[in-house]
Formats: sequence, structure tokens, C-alpha cells
Amino acid sequence: MSDLVKAIRLLKPNSQFSFNNDDYSTIKWDVLDGDAPTQKEIDAAMKQVEADEIATTKATATAKAALLSKLGITAEEAALLLS
Repeated sequence: MSDLVKAIRLLKPNSQFSFNNDDYSTIKWDVLDGDAPTQKEIDAAMKQVEADEIATTKATATAKAALLSKLGITAEEAALLLS
């Protein structure tokens, strides 16, 4: 899913739309409650989506490391167990 789609879904979760080449100016709104988000609002939402994805990745890595530590095994040993 493109960053533009993620940003629009964050701002307008019930909207339906289409666009070309991740270009804001080509967005065609099929279903939209309220006003269309501005380019500036979408840019800010894209930054938020990116920050959320980074935070999720870090949290997942931290949880994985904690579990491996609790089990007393390395990532390589876990991979062997799962293969």
C-alpha cells in the first residue's frame, strides 16, 4: 500500500478514491465525508504514518529480543527451531 493511500486512510478512513502515480493533484474522490484533505495535511499524515511504522518496527524488535532472552536462545537458534 502506498504512503499516499496510508495517509488518506489515516485522515479519511471511510473515503473512497483513486489517483495516478502517487500524485495528490490526480486524486478523484468517489466517497468523501467533509472536505478533501489538503496537500499539507496529507504530507503531515505521511510523516505520521512513517513515524508509526518505525515505532512499530522498533517495538517488534524489542519484543522479539525480550522473548529470545527469556527463552535463553539466539535468533539463529530460534530460526532453526522454526525450520
